[in-house]
Amino acid sequence: MTLVRCADLLAEAHGGGRAVAAFNVITLEHAQAVAAGAAAAEAPAVLQVSQNAVAHHGRLEPLAAALTALARGSGAALALHLDHVTDDALLRAAPAAGFGSVMFDGSRLPYAGNVAATAAAVRFAHRHGLLVEAELGRIGGKPGDAHTPGVRTDPAEAAEYVRDTGVDALAVAVGSSHAMTRRTAALDHALIARLRAALGVPLVLHGSSGVPDEELRRGVAAGLTKINVGTALNVALTGAVRDHLAADPEGVDPRRWLAAGRAAMAETVERLLRVLDGTRGGLTGPCSP
Repeated sequence: MTLVRCADLLAEAHGGGRAVAAFNVITLEHAQAVAAGAAAAEAPAVLQVSQNAVAHHGRLEPLAAALTALARGSGAALALHLDHVTDDALLRAAPAAGFGSVMFDGSRLPYAGNVAATAAAVRFAHRHGLLVEAELGRIGGKPGDAHTPGVRTDPAEAAEYVRDTGVDALAVAVGSSHAMTRRTAALDHALIARLRAALGVPLVLHGSSGVPDEELRRGVAAGLTKINVGTALNVALTGAVRDHLAADPEGVDPRRWLAAGRAAMAETVERLLRVLDGTRGGLTGPCSP
């Protein structure tokens, strides 16, 4: 397979009532693990790079070049997505860096400010062939608590927001929370169904690492199209690294513990993709997927 467009993956999944998994990438090992897990599961996946990850590396272009080369040589269909962008300069760097989609995050702004900023981002992105995901409602794990019903995404407001901004996909607050390390989140499946009926664009679930398998399956059946995963990979990576270093406290070759972490992440990716596909069992561990 090769590098594909996130827009094509979302359109196919949305039309067929399925979901695409999108994995946040921090290191090259993260990306290699996603590619390996997707190839093993025979499923497409999205490689996501957040604004925070770009800040960690200092520049977008080197990581983007590595991901592009990896995707083009992969045995799976992989798309590149820029995640949680608030910086206008980073948004404008996305097309030249090879990204086919971007999540523009105006969720911390007042509603009117969110609409204005997101609409401007959409105008730029669409001129350059980018799909735009946005966020309405407070998903939690960042300031706010998505487990409080009052911060859930309102279908009528969301429909107005999609109309006024022109976004292509919407991240909604339906019960998950960013950075969860325990799988205890309960999704509001009735709200997901109402949002799907009201909006007509793919719905995105952020904070999926804290959502149990069956909740994810039911969420997809209710109308979720893109499932974002980040913390689960980091839990798998750090757990494997800790185990390796504990067993080899004198070791100094990072390739050995990075390889262990990469393998653990690839297993998590494959298992999650099989959960979303409705095949072969669930995941194990406190934060899988």
